[in-house]
Amino acid sequence: MLARTMSLTEELVARCFRTVEDAGPDPAATHLDDRDYEEMLDLFEAQLPASEPLWLFGYGSLIWKPEIEHVEERVALARGWHRSFCMNMTRWRGTRESPGLMMALDRGGQCKGVAFRLTDGDRRHKLDRLLRREVTLKPTSYHPRLLNLVSDKGPLKALAFVINRKGTTYTGPLSEGEVVERLATCCGHWGSGADYLYNTVKNLEARGIHDSHLWRLQELVAARIAAS
Repeated sequence: MLARTMSLTEELVARCFRTVEDAGPDPAATHLDDRDYEEMLDLFEAQLPASEPLWLFGYGSLIWKPEIEHVEERVALARGWHRSFCMNMTRWRGTRESPGLMMALDRGGQCKGVAFRLTDGDRRHKLDRLLRREVTLKPTSYHPRLLNLVSDKGPLKALAFVINRKGTTYTGPLSEGEVVERLATCCGHWGSGADYLYNTVKNLEARGIHDSHLWRLQELVAARIAAS
């Protein structure tokens, strides 16, 4: 049961849905190849000994749609990073004509999210799957990084995907009004920005994580949808 009642409801989110055909990858984009992934895997394995458990830090959709096998989850805090709607989406939750937004970790502040401990065994294969799902373009939208997290059960190290400010999808600073407008109006073949925001806030609150910035955004997005 949520401790607070969200202004952004399933009914308001449903108003944003529309059927969008997937336009497919940008033909002008350059994608990572097998050699790139092998280099990233080698670098990560050098930073985290095989004797240590592999954790993945979720701060957005990974919390409510992890799509990974895991044996434990912990609420954890990453210092020096914050959630930011700073990824321009011309696919998935937006289109080339009407780009949407998704979150990434950007520098500064702090972020409370969920750390997932992956199952043991065949770690390189699990990492390879994660990297190929989250990091695809040159220059990459994300940098995979090993972050030091704090949890009630002690410190841990976790893989996180942070924004690459030199990547093709980085928006740079956006006004609150622009973020609200794009979340309230943009939709792609995976769904709308409002749906993404709704599920993120709902699942954070269910775990006792209250992000005051996202809470304000869901109130503003709800009002924008209701007014249209």
